[in-house]
Amino acid sequence: MTAALILKPGREKSLLRRHPWVFSGAVDRLEGSPASGETLAIQDAQGQFLAWAAYSPQSQIMARVWSFDAHETIAPQFFRRRLAQAIAARRAITVAPPAGVKLVEDGISFSHAGKHSFPACRLAHAESDGLPGFILDQYYDTVSRSDTLVAQFLSAGAEYWRATLAAEAMELTGASRLFDRSDVDVRQLEGLDLRVARISGDEPPDEIWIEESGLYLAVDVRRGHKTGFYLDQRRSRERVRALAAGREVLDCFCYTGGFSMNALAGGATSVTAVDASADALRLARRNVEYNKLPLERVEFIEGDVFQTLRKMRDSRRTYDLIILDPPKFAQNAAQVERAARGYKDINLLAFKLLRPGGLLATFSCSGGVGAELFQKIVAGAVLDAGTDAQIIEHFQQAADHPVALHFPEGAYLKGLLLRKVA
Repeated sequence: MTAALILKPGREKSLLRRHPWVFSGAVDRLEGSPASGETLAIQDAQGQFLAWAAYSPQSQIMARVWSFDAHETIAPQFFRRRLAQAIAARRAITVAPPAGVKLVEDGISFSHAGKHSFPACRLAHAESDGLPGFILDQYYDTVSRSDTLVAQFLSAGAEYWRATLAAEAMELTGASRLFDRSDVDVRQLEGLDLRVARISGDEPPDEIWIEESGLYLAVDVRRGHKTGFYLDQRRSRERVRALAAGREVLDCFCYTGGFSMNALAGGATSVTAVDASADALRLARRNVEYNKLPLERVEFIEGDVFQTLRKMRDSRRTYDLIILDPPKFAQNAAQVERAARGYKDINLLAFKLLRPGGLLATFSCSGGVGAELFQKIVAGAVLDAGTDAQIIEHFQQAADHPVALHFPEGAYLKGLLLRKVA
């Protein structure tokens, strides 16, 4: 007998709108004894089928939907089809693979003569690709001419189907290796341990040199942030390059120098790159040197960004273009208030350092801080700074990080390009 979650009366509305989460407060009872991650049916109070979902007994999100089709079978072929569709979608929206690498399409899957590759990009984006809790990124190494897949299994359901997802990912991409970076705190909410491990193929190299928009960047998939790099900021980095000519630039939370390099490539007269991690700054310097960009124009500062900005304010340093791309300040809704204070603080300090007519590219990747709230926070910071500003553009995550129409939570990255008026 298939296990089932029976919802309380009236609590099926979000599922009827195709939202993929079922919270514990909406559940009336559990029928059967499913294991963590196992597939069960979701039914309304009258026993009508609503969806097939993965069971997560330790999470407030008690079930994550795989399919709303009553006739669907959640089995290896289901995951192969979903993953193949996600990979095919990336081929349609990303630029051509590196020269000499041939792609051959076979339906919605791909066969390959020799290796096949995409540029560094996200191949599967969890709920937005119908694969809740599963992240898959691909990095093409321009040195070894090989592909490295990096996966995250962030939900009980993704963990339950880990072996299947891993095998299908390797077969569909023809990659040389698959590495697991399931060392994200959200796994603990699912009752899962953190894990960093090789899954398939040989060990990844210490540095994978990817190409992005004509620049080469070293990625450390074992120890780097997320799966090794912030792929979601690709378009924002390109925009900064287009704006940087003749400007003095301050890049805060610079990590391995993605924005800094693009500013230099765009003709910035100087770049000040700030990060708390000495390892990240060493890699940022290495990236600048590898691309033969003018290292003499870069000042690397190791330190807490908040404290560094206050010191700069007190010493009356100013800039023409400032980038604020901090890590996630809010892991969940309970942390939003604290996160809001952090966002307001750094944006206020940035406006104090920005010259009249200068530009601020400011971002939030906290899912609990929506775009409207983020704009209000920044507006409050501008007000407290005693100045005024205009919104020039809105930023969002790159196209390989799509947002399912019925899952607005997938739009986690938001940003503003602002001009200081006075």
